[in-house]
Amino acid sequence: MPSEQPHPPVLMLVPGAYDAQAAEPHLLADADAPQLRVTDFVATRGDGVFETIGVFDGTPVNVGPHLARLVRSADRIDLPAPDLAVLEAALQATIDAHPPVEELTVRLSLTRGVEGSGEPSCWYHARTADDYAPQRAGIDVITLDRGVPSTVNETSPWLLAGAKTLSYAVNMAAFREAHRRGAQDVLFVSGDGYALEGPTSTLLVRRGGRFSTTPASAGVLPGTSVASVFEALRSEGYEVAEELMTPADVAGSDGAWLLSSSRLAAPITTLDGHALPVDAELTGRFEQVLRGRG
Repeated sequence: MPSEQPHPPVLMLVPGAYDAQAAEPHLLADADAPQLRVTDFVATRGDGVFETIGVFDGTPVNVGPHLARLVRSADRIDLPAPDLAVLEAALQATIDAHPPVEELTVRLSLTRGVEGSGEPSCWYHARTADDYAPQRAGIDVITLDRGVPSTVNETSPWLLAGAKTLSYAVNMAAFREAHRRGAQDVLFVSGDGYALEGPTSTLLVRRGGRFSTTPASAGVLPGTSVASVFEALRSEGYEVAEELMTPADVAGSDGAWLLSSSRLAAPITTLDGHALPVDAELTGRFEQVLRGRG
């Protein structure tokens, strides 16, 4: 797909996230002007959570699951639940404020706010999506040790495994390591040897008529994309499961993908140099599901 001419991004502040009676629950702001205080906890400590919502031909996908996951992540870092009705209205206003494009990426951020204020900060940022056509054709992936066991949620809940926090330095470092090794993406592996997830994606593996993903109990983010794909696969008579898999299971499978709300379905062409089969037709089917057309 050819990339579209980018439009200026849209920034929507949401002061009503915790006060639906605010004079302006959401407020269109200048995306090029300073908006964030340097003393906001997200700037000083990365203390906040976020969600990225894919919008295709003006229609957002999986809004309910994304907002529900935001609430779960907020709870994990001891932030109260925001007003979801306000967030939904602000999301639509953000989409409406952006010129129509085929693919729009909208990020919702919720932080602990300015130090000492006790008031969380919340905003949407929308921009024309990147051109993901090359990744949707296939990606070379390497495995990297995440350094924690698959029991991390049970043994060390304070590590916030499975929460979508704004502390993304490790994830970005993993991407840079992949690029240094000539790959495009990473599959994290637990300290006890199980395949987990990508830095910004969920693992999906096919073995015959069975499709599997890593269970959230292993410390991965509960995937909204894989939930949609699972629903479509069940309707077509396939078996789906959440189960622990080793990198060898993935490498020896009948196909594997890294799924996300913006990039959609990226088939793994190689894992640590081992070639995997790629089913372009099935990948296209997953893409349609993740665009909300399934």
